[in-house]
This record gives sequence, structure tokens and C-alpha cells, in this order.
Amino acid sequence: MFALDAIKRKLALLPRAADAAGEEGPRAAVAAILRDSPNGEGAELFFIRRAEAASDPWSGHIAFPGGRRDPGDESLLATAIRETREEVGIDLARGEMVARLPDVPAFIRSKKGVLVVSPFVFAMHEPVTPTPNYEVADTLWVPLAKLARGEGKGMYSFSWEDKPYELPCFRLDPGQHVLWGMTHRMLETMLDALNALDALDALDALDALDAASG
Repeated sequence: MFALDAIKRKLALLPRAADAAGEEGPRAAVAAILRDSPNGEGAELFFIRRAEAASDPWSGHIAFPGGRRDPGDESLLATAIRETREEVGIDLARGEMVARLPDVPAFIRSKKGVLVVSPFVFAMHEPVTPTPNYEVADTLWVPLAKLARGEGKGMYSFSWEDKPYELPCFRLDPGQHVLWGMTHRMLETMLDALNALDALDALDALDALDAASG
């Protein structure tokens, strides 16, 4: 299940959402980047740790590279490609766009409305060396199999507007980085989709066995 080619085939079966570049309100896009592990341990998923900045509502968070749509972006896909190139120097045009996951609303409100983020999944088939800019404090590749097995799952406690909250999270090695919030929701969507497609494959296999034995 966790070989890159197998993941690509499964995610390619997901329905493609229409590009919402013309929609009103604030929009953003991120890139969930997959590669084959150099150690032969299956696919890995790329994350960044955002730099600490008082003006950034996601300051210090583990995230996918990406950002807000610029007026000059032709599409939200173009936003994800541009922002990834600017933040970590990875040229997604040299990779393969595999799928677009459902949009995720951010819990950030402004006079312009709620920010909506579109995640795009890419596969890189050649080695890439991230070169982070000032917006990125760290980068890491995490084996997708570990995430699917639930390694590091837990709850993250935080306060917002003087109220305590707890949300599900992953604690990632190295350094016990905590992945939670919007990126956690995107990751869970990807893992749920892969699990659902695996279940369909299993049902198809049972149907084939029934047909053959009948």
C-alpha cells in the first residue's frame, strides 16, 4: 500500500474538484509532496516547520508548503507550485500532480471571510534538495506507513482567545514535532481516502473469487 506507485494509482481514482481560482473570498493552496524513501521504506511525505513570526497565525506549525493565492496566479494549482518553489525551492513542475484533496476551511476569520485552503498531492520521481527561505525553520520527510499505522498519535492541548482546547495530533520524529490543526485534517483526509480505496479493492477481490467459484 505504501509504495509510491501504488499510492499514486489509488489517489488518482479520487474525483477531481473544480479549480476555484475565481471564487470570492481568501483562498490558499498547499502541496503534499510524496517521494520514494532513499532507504527503500516506501513513500515519504514532506513537511515544513514554519518560522516563528508574530504576524503568522500558523507560526512554528508543522505544515505543507504553500500559501495564499496571488492575483497573478492562474489557478490554485499554480499557487501551490509557486509557493512551494518560493518557500523550499522544490520545482513541482518536475514532478507529477496526483490528486486534489477536498478544500479545508481555516479557523481564521477576517473582514474578507474565512480562508479556504486547497491541498494538491504531488509525486517526485527524482531526488530533491529543499532550500528553505526565511518563512521555513525546518523540513522533514516522514514515512507514510508510520502515519497510517498511527505512530505518534495523541492529543495536543492549546489555548485560543483564553479558552483551552484539545485536538488530535501526530508527534513526529525527529524532535517530536507536533502536527495538528489544519494540516492534520488534510493528512487524515489522505489516509482515509487510501483506506477506503483499499477496502474497495478487497471487496472487488472477494467479488472476483465469488464469481470464479460460482
